[in-house]
Amino acid sequence: MTTRTFIGVPTDSVGRSGGTELAPAALRALGLPEAIDARDLDDLDVRIRGERRDPVSGIIAAPDVLATTSTIRTAVQAAIERDEQPFLAGGCCSELPGALAGARDALGRVGLAYLDGHLDLYDGVTSPTGEAADMPVAVALGLGPEPWVDVCDGASIAPADTAILGYRDLEESLADGMVDPDTIGGLTHLDVEAITADGQGVGARVEHALAAGAGRFWLHLDVDVLDEEVFPATDYLMPGGATWDQLLAVMRPLAASPGLVGLSLGCYNPEKDPDGACGRALVDAWRELLGSRPTP
Repeated sequence: MTTRTFIGVPTDSVGRSGGTELAPAALRALGLPEAIDARDLDDLDVRIRGERRDPVSGIIAAPDVLATTSTIRTAVQAAIERDEQPFLAGGCCSELPGALAGARDALGRVGLAYLDGHLDLYDGVTSPTGEAADMPVAVALGLGPEPWVDVCDGASIAPADTAILGYRDLEESLADGMVDPDTIGGLTHLDVEAITADGQGVGARVEHALAAGAGRFWLHLDVDVLDEEVFPATDYLMPGGATWDQLLAVMRPLAASPGLVGLSLGCYNPEKDPDGACGRALVDAWRELLGSRPTP
């Protein structure tokens, strides 16, 4: 990839204005595009509105979720086909299925490194909220609500090309009826204790596996992988998360990989960051990871 492009995805899958849909503008104001050496392509024309849970898919504001997915898919495919590396600034994690579908459309087989405090393997029935952000990995694997999988033209990634890292919601999610990740053959999933114990080693092993397997992969960060005291500007706070140093350790090998084709960021809520401290820390982290790239 010779150019990185910053694409805002102003969405919040609760279906109301505000919240994470304000993140792209806030991060742009804090200088994120410049920090990661990206050309700013502005925000996509997407929003998620409505609080009704669709009786078929189980998704809140399902028509907007599906339309947003299609828009993201087109934008990501076009960027990669221009030999660009897209950086999606969400918004929430509902951006991921469209991003992976677009990457698959452009490249064929792709993998995923997914850093999140949650597994996000719910479907529309098991999700306790109906929010699209509960389901993105399930959708990408072809296990999520059928209408959402259909709008992506099926699964975008295979379990063997997928690594979910840093979660701490397994017991709660299984109690809700979410699919057990151990039953998804080939899937790599390592909880927060694994990445806090040896983040650099985990990151290096996952990067090697994805580069050797799919060859190309997408990197997604949900800020709630961080501990609630480290990063309180998100909507689903949980104790026991990673520190910045632990998170950066696991991300460095992934962000530096020649197999990295695109990135996405989700779940920063500027309304919970009145002094901008969390946003500035996020920009600083991405600057360290992506600000200095070797000349192609």
